[in-house]
Amino acid sequence: MPVSVSGLVVGARPLSIEDVVETARQGRTVDLAAPSRALIVKGRVALEEQLARGERIYGVNTGVGGNIKFALTADQAELLQHNIMRHLSCATGAPLPNDVVRAAMLLRVATFSTGTSAVRPELVEALIELLNRGITPVVPRYGSVGASGDLMPSAYVARALVGMGGVEYQGRHMSALDAMKLADLEPIRFAPKEGLALINGTTMMTAVAALVWVDARRVLRALLSAVALSVEALEAGSEPFASWVQDMKGHPGQAAVAEFIRERLAGSKLTGDSGRQSCYSLRCPPQGLGPAWEALETARPVIEREINSANDNPLVDPETGTLYRAGNFYGGHIARLLDTWKIDFAIMGNWANALMAVLVDDKFNGGLPASLVPEPGVNSGFKGMQLSVTSLACAIRQMAGPSSIHSLPTEAYNQDVVSLGMHAAVTALDALECLRNQTAMLLLAAAQAADLRGAAGKLGMRNQHAHAAIRQVSDFLDRDRAMEQDVADVAALIAAGKLTD
Repeated sequence: MPVSVSGLVVGARPLSIEDVVETARQGRTVDLAAPSRALIVKGRVALEEQLARGERIYGVNTGVGGNIKFALTADQAELLQHNIMRHLSCATGAPLPNDVVRAAMLLRVATFSTGTSAVRPELVEALIELLNRGITPVVPRYGSVGASGDLMPSAYVARALVGMGGVEYQGRHMSALDAMKLADLEPIRFAPKEGLALINGTTMMTAVAALVWVDARRVLRALLSAVALSVEALEAGSEPFASWVQDMKGHPGQAAVAEFIRERLAGSKLTGDSGRQSCYSLRCPPQGLGPAWEALETARPVIEREINSANDNPLVDPETGTLYRAGNFYGGHIARLLDTWKIDFAIMGNWANALMAVLVDDKFNGGLPASLVPEPGVNSGFKGMQLSVTSLACAIRQMAGPSSIHSLPTEAYNQDVVSLGMHAAVTALDALECLRNQTAMLLLAAAQAADLRGAAGKLGMRNQHAHAAIRQVSDFLDRDRAMEQDVADVAALIAAGKLTD
């Protein structure tokens, strides 16, 4: 994985979503700011002083969760931290993407940098070493209820530090112990509190939220590019996107969507007479998709507050030594955010489905051939792709149901309400992948329609750019052929931001 020139110093300033993305996907190296090292030491000293005074501290010299009633000896206190990893090693499902796991590792370092988790500096350094060496734990996706944070998926990351479980390293799956040997690293042993500190937090769901935020903005912009290209290919009017119209409504997301489409239509020789009043999928994108734009833009501070938060329990004030038993590990903010995005994804999917129907149907597409193919009948053109778009729209709808409302009591009624933030995260990931592929198909259809319209040299300048990028990976469809690679290649352009960034 490529490594950026400048490393990221955690604790020097608040982390941004971009910091997370660069570390997770571009291999940006991580270090710890000196003031954060000092805070970590202070936090650990404060905890050890309280233990020396014989104070009873949850998850340190007691059991965890419903087992808080059990007091532990000093030997048991250390064993517990390792047993936490063992009893939580029962997750299921396909592994989470490596970038999600790497992002989560960075976010745990960020939490530790506050000094409030009372871990040793050696533990933080060990986690940073795994991240910088590219040793990525394999983490199954199901097992978290998002209450005491993402306990189970975080345990799959944490256990790698002691040589347990599997990882991906240098492009291969292997045991954590083997990867450490190859990287010339040694497993560590957890001191009291450290196993709990590694898992008690919202790091995995927040990692997903940060990455999905970046990807969703690109998918939305790609969808709007498909709308703009369709406006030209269908010779629809540009009047609905006029700035005055948006000013009379007043919503910033609506205005931003209209401006985005206007920019793509600038210089167009194809936009037609708005007096014909096009169907809503061509006339109402600012009003219909503006809320999704606005929701994503206003989400940044929520995500970045969570990224930089102390989301652990118990928490120690490193300056005063005061111990707080509270619930910062609860994933309510991120769960709600992801749930609202899933609804937006479903609306976007509906829009893509409606617009595809207009493009391929010769009753509505303004004289273009049926199914957008020169010789329909013997060729079915984009008929199959329309079916696929509709299938994806239905799949996204199914995933759009809010996860956070489905709380169930668990863990001896200690966790009697749970956020289900990781469920929201997993379904948001899957829904966005469906939406990205759906948008890729719509872009292919819009580019085909533009070519059938003889749009060469007539498109708006930015639409020309998008059309050219599509044609670099997908040729005009003159007769039926398998198109799955075309879809994958355009989806890759969307994911990389090459159509709209």
